[in-house]
Amino acid sequence: MTEKSSENRCPIDYALEVFGDRWTLLILRDLALSGKRQYRDLINSKEGIATNILASRLRKMEVDGLVIRQRKPEDKRQVFYALTEKALDLVPVLLEIGRWSTTYDENSATPPALLQRYTEDPQQLINELQEAARLKQR
Repeated sequence: MTEKSSENRCPIDYALEVFGDRWTLLILRDLALSGKRQYRDLINSKEGIATNILASRLRKMEVDGLVIRQRKPEDKRQVFYALTEKALDLVPVLLEIGRWSTTYDENSATPPALLQRYTEDPQQLINELQEAARLKQR
């Protein structure tokens, strides 16, 4: 990440620098909403991310404080990725992107039940998804 002046920094600029590319958002989606935790799970996502791009994005996400790379205590060879609170705070953003896409993309794959729950009680759904992600990381 490049060093930028903190004086009068545009918040949109900062957000885009941290999570504003396709692959980072899709990795966040998979970790936060799909329960994926391991590299092999992420590489098998339907969008077909290349291994070098996945590795690069995960390293950048670590540097940016979105994920923590951990080893399983029972098998140190197995690595998994845990979301930080900073990343979990993006759950509402991911849900809103899904809602927006459903409005403007007739081929959107947003699950209708998820969209309905988000429309009826967004905060409850956000809390449930964040807590579920926290539980999967333990």
